Amino acid sequence: QVQLVESGGGLAQAGGSLRLSCAASGRTFRSYAMAWFRRAPGKEREFVAGIIWSGDRTSYADSVKGRFTISRDNAKNTVNLHLNSLKPEDTAVYYCAVRMGVTIEPKAYTYDYWGQGTQVTVSS
Repeated sequence: QVQLVESGGGLAQAGGSLRLSCAASGRTFRSYAMAWFRRAPGKEREFVAGIIWSGDRTSYADSVKGRFTISRDNAKNTVNLHLNSLKPEDTAVYYCAVRMGVTIEPKAYTYDYWGQGTQVTVSS
């Protein structure tokens, strides 16, 4: 059974940093794209960042570009998201996702496996 487990969320002040991790188990995902999405209260789930299997190509939402960094460790089946220069509008539940394909896609419905999410709250 495929399982994605996020960790590292919590409370941070504006301007601060957090590091999210996602551990995948049940199969190897080293050939597939992985991504982070988030859902803020009252809003749709939105793409945050994605990374291809080799780690050589990444993609970011404009709202986080230059502040967040995605990385992956295929040997450990993990994907990480470093959140820097946090803003109150970054407050959301953050989800890890895996797409059984090689390209990064911003649409949530193209992803096949999802974690349960981890809460990130940024205070002003």
